[in-house]
Amino acid sequence: MAVPAQLHSIIFSFILLLLSLFDNSLSQPQTPSPAPAPPPPFDSCNGIFLSYNYTGGHAIPPTDPTNQAYRFESTLTVLNNGRHELKSWKAFVGFQHQELLVSASNAVLADGSSFPAEVGNGTVLAGFPISDLKSAVETAGDRAQMEVRVGLVGTQFGVAAPDVPMPLNISLVNNGYSCLNATNQGNNVMHVCCIQDDINSDSNNGVNDEFLARQEGDLVIMYDVIRAYTDNYWAQVSISIHNPLGRLDKWQLSFDWMREEFIYAMRGAYPYVVDTTDCIFGRQGQHYKEMDFSQVLNCERRPTIVDLPPTRANDSILGRIPFCCRNGTILPPLMDPSKSISSFNMQVYKMPPDLNRTELVPPQNWKINGTLNPEYECGSPIRVTPSQFPDPSGLPSATASIASWQVVCSITQSKQAVPRCCVSYSAFFNDSAIPCNTCACGCNSNPSQTCSATEPALLLRPNALLIPFENRTAEQLSWADIKRRSVPNPLPCGDNCGVSINWHLLSDHKDGWTARITLFNWGDSSFEDWFAAVQLDKAVPGFEEVYTFNGSKLLGSNNTLFMQGRPGLNYLLAETDGAKPKKDPRVPGTQQSVISFKKKSTPGIEVAAGDGFPKKVLFNGEECALPTRLPSKAPMVSGRSSVFGFLTLALLLLMQ
Repeated sequence: MAVPAQLHSIIFSFILLLLSLFDNSLSQPQTPSPAPAPPPPFDSCNGIFLSYNYTGGHAIPPTDPTNQAYRFESTLTVLNNGRHELKSWKAFVGFQHQELLVSASNAVLADGSSFPAEVGNGTVLAGFPISDLKSAVETAGDRAQMEVRVGLVGTQFGVAAPDVPMPLNISLVNNGYSCLNATNQGNNVMHVCCIQDDINSDSNNGVNDEFLARQEGDLVIMYDVIRAYTDNYWAQVSISIHNPLGRLDKWQLSFDWMREEFIYAMRGAYPYVVDTTDCIFGRQGQHYKEMDFSQVLNCERRPTIVDLPPTRANDSILGRIPFCCRNGTILPPLMDPSKSISSFNMQVYKMPPDLNRTELVPPQNWKINGTLNPEYECGSPIRVTPSQFPDPSGLPSATASIASWQVVCSITQSKQAVPRCCVSYSAFFNDSAIPCNTCACGCNSNPSQTCSATEPALLLRPNALLIPFENRTAEQLSWADIKRRSVPNPLPCGDNCGVSINWHLLSDHKDGWTARITLFNWGDSSFEDWFAAVQLDKAVPGFEEVYTFNGSKLLGSNNTLFMQGRPGLNYLLAETDGAKPKKDPRVPGTQQSVISFKKKSTPGIEVAAGDGFPKKVLFNGEECALPTRLPSKAPMVSGRSSVFGFLTLALLLLMQ
């Protein structure tokens, strides 16, 4: 059939249009294809890659225009792009907005604190339960084994949208790594690459080994699993002091169970509270339906453990554990190595899905403290080589633990810490003693109008140092009147310290000088096996002798003297009633000794000008508050008055 001429024309026009369009497309410049996206930052890191990603937040009650609180959510990622496994990873996050960290998935606070925790000055996070990160070489690039993501939730103050509350910096804390400067990506991501310093560094000591090397610290806690069963195990916990000035009295140990464990039985120590409530009303009671929970000792998520008294040492049920049952006293090894360790055993029951004898998880967030001792900050448990113990039968062999973890603790001095002992100064050339500072060991936050927490302590006759502060008012006023000094109204508050130490400069002559140290116990409890340490920056090389105590230069130090009571004089007794309790003030327990120094080894020493006074004093490891001034060579009332005051103090002490 013939095609109509009109249809021929339409087809021809359509073909011409297509040719025109094709020709135009060839003549037009081609739009270049987009450049490939840059590789992610972690691809260029041949070490440990850390990133912090702020994911969101919003204002939370209460409304406070001056310091509004906001919820924040972030993710910290730690990725091992290095050649070797990273064991027990620890990362620092430099929080800077008064943050209160409420929770962290896959991590705990490395200083042993529990959530919620104030982290506004930055904090270190430690991996849990994933503490070790494999390398790509070991896993054929399996990110699940190389990486951990930590979800952070908390509260920050003052940073509202569109601003983002980012940390100041992030870094890896593990030994043997150096981190580059952190880089910001946009306004909500920060990342950093940390490179291993040396493949032979501590962080890689024993690359092919399963365990980390044991570490040194001021105090070390060992958590050794000595027997393991399907649903429970026995652990031996050992606490040892390694610092020559460390000590614990009436120690209390606490930690967090992370997988619903509970304590069934103990030997050598005991829970501070026997409580099974959480088990009976919790999952433990549902799982262990046939268990008699009246026999269980503690089901708290965070139990507190205390030592037993010596009378329980040979108890067939609770005692018979080496190094147990000493009322919580652990001495520095310098005093008695056999008393520098404390130990106990506990039977721990587990919960599903950990019902396997190889599923062993140590508790986290360890804390330990004493009554009048240094503060200790404890790290996270690290897996170490199994401990070995002498064979209990006496055979010449050792028994290894099934698994061992080490917790290393360091002595710290927080800014908020309040001293619990104080020092007073006096000297042969001044008839006034400088007492302990006002509120040296703290004062009521809202003191009454009967005393001033800000006025400096009033100078005293030396023999007035023996009088309890509450009985000193007449002495203070009398001495101020004799010395013609003004008296504030109200009078200064007391020092509120349970222990005070007087350092008296006794003499100063051409060839040497002497000092007298007096310890006062104002508390209700005696101190057995006490010790004191005195730091004298220039005088110690000339140390000659301590006459009443056992005293020596501290091993490894050239500026510290270490003193302890001799056998029979190792008690600093508690405060007691006076001879006539209704009339006489109470009398503190005291210990006193003279210390002599030679000047031949310390040329140029200026004893009276300050070199003869301590720069630091410790009692049982606790650092004591020092006076803010030194005795001056001001004119005295009379030489006879001065000598009488000091002789009176010495005589009163000798009569006790």
